[in-house]
Amino acid sequence: MKPKKTKKKPASAKATARRRKPNTKYIFVIGGVLSGVGKGVTTASIGRILLSKGYRVSCIKVDPYVNVDAGTMNPVEHGEVFVTEDGDETDQDIGNYERFLNQNIYRENYMTTGRVYQTVIQKERNLEYDGKCVQVVPHVPMEIRRRIEEAVKKTGAEIMVIEVGGTAGEYENLLFLEAARYMHLENPDDVLFVMVSYLPIPSKIGEMKTKPTQHAVRNLNSAGIQPDFIVARSRVPIDAPRRKKIAIHCSVKRDDVISAPDIESIYDVPINFEKDKLGDRILDKFGIKKRKDDMSEWQRVAIAVKRPKKEVHIGIVGKYFATGDFCLTDSYISVIEAIRHACIVNKCKPNLHWIYTEEIEKKGVKTLAQYDGVIVPQGWGTRGSEGKIKTIKYCREKGLPYFGLCYGMQMAVIEFARNVIKLQGANSEECDPKTPHPVIHIMPEQKELIAKKQYGGTIRLGGWPCKIIPGTRMARSYAKFHDKKIVSERHRHRYEFNNKYRAKFKKYGMTIAGLSPDGKIVEAIEISSHPFFIGTQFHPEYISRPLDPHPLFVEFVRVCLSERKKKKK
Repeated sequence: MKPKKTKKKPASAKATARRRKPNTKYIFVIGGVLSGVGKGVTTASIGRILLSKGYRVSCIKVDPYVNVDAGTMNPVEHGEVFVTEDGDETDQDIGNYERFLNQNIYRENYMTTGRVYQTVIQKERNLEYDGKCVQVVPHVPMEIRRRIEEAVKKTGAEIMVIEVGGTAGEYENLLFLEAARYMHLENPDDVLFVMVSYLPIPSKIGEMKTKPTQHAVRNLNSAGIQPDFIVARSRVPIDAPRRKKIAIHCSVKRDDVISAPDIESIYDVPINFEKDKLGDRILDKFGIKKRKDDMSEWQRVAIAVKRPKKEVHIGIVGKYFATGDFCLTDSYISVIEAIRHACIVNKCKPNLHWIYTEEIEKKGVKTLAQYDGVIVPQGWGTRGSEGKIKTIKYCREKGLPYFGLCYGMQMAVIEFARNVIKLQGANSEECDPKTPHPVIHIMPEQKELIAKKQYGGTIRLGGWPCKIIPGTRMARSYAKFHDKKIVSERHRHRYEFNNKYRAKFKKYGMTIAGLSPDGKIVEAIEISSHPFFIGTQFHPEYISRPLDPHPLFVEFVRVCLSERKKKKK
């Protein structure tokens, strides 16, 4: 007698859902009314909040420019060029993502119109479209979507937050919005839209106005997208009447209008959003639950920023912050944030003073006496170089703490060569190709590239190993945080220290503090007898984060405070 066959019970829908890997969730952050209202910080803050809820999160920046990357853009117009660990020259918002998420962001997480079109055209040339007529729609949005999916694979993100540059209603970002619309159409439960819009308060009227935001939402609707959340950026918190008006006219729930007033520190933004329970509301719309709820680590940072016990005055000598009658500091945003991170550790408030190199050239260095320390950051070209050299000479002779970053190191080498070693006419080949003493010279492999005018993406970029020389101040600074003998630091330069002069510098008192592991490239210099005189060929500011500050910035601020205390005595 054969045993009876028992039918298996069909798995319940809940059991099937548990076995099936959940879909990746996507949040598109789009601007409204005007640029510069904080889409990047909003994107980074959403990422930080969802990270605190227990999810793997990453961020993508979409730039609607035809430029292939940000490397050739004017920093005064576009802001800082941020370099990733894998050597991509990106928009400054990528830096915010890294600082808020405390993780590396890679080239897969950055795209421009130029980069997308370049790939589409190359694929067409390679017959990857099988001889089809390649069209702007759908092939460009399809490539955008492919890139988003590649970034998900690279990062393993469960939730990907995508910032679309520009504002709703612009022609430039329409194809990116079209890609987002496709994704929402196919998987409506997995895609959300956040509009960051500005609510002005005209001084002569004294009332917060919602009409520009209403128009911005209409423009977004015309692209086939309805926002799920509206982040209401304004000088003050949004009130109940304005929240209600936006909800009615923009077809969102009142609780999905998130207040975003001006605040003292960007590190307060995630905490401010959580007052409106933004994180929980996002998860609820996605139909997923929080795995934890811990913002304590981030809250400690935000509190520390606002409760300094002392202050430090730091002069930043540069040339990329003048635009007409206005002073914009976005060209040096990573430097600013690295100083802030160091000040958190040292429990002090940074007072930053912006000094034009041309002003130093015209009026001299007397103004530098009022500062506790000076930083000369990155730069290119001849303009303002002599002002930087005069600044460095003053710092070296007066014992004023000095920190040179990339170009700032190169200028320190030139100053030392001229005024200590007495090499008349010493210079960088970038500033004077015919200098008799090219103490900073072009990297050999770069000469051919410049001859062919191949500038974009051809310089030394990304993370490179640096061997820290034992016994130096630099080594002691790193040792306070870890015991690594070789560290990875990020680069963005075409010129470097000329090894032919290495022995002379050592003889006259300049110490080589960092080298490439093979000993061929000078990565950092210092004057050991000085309170703090360090120059780095790399950019330590790129990897400094509020939860992981860079050792050199921490030591620089510590010495600045110490020297300030001595002055008062």
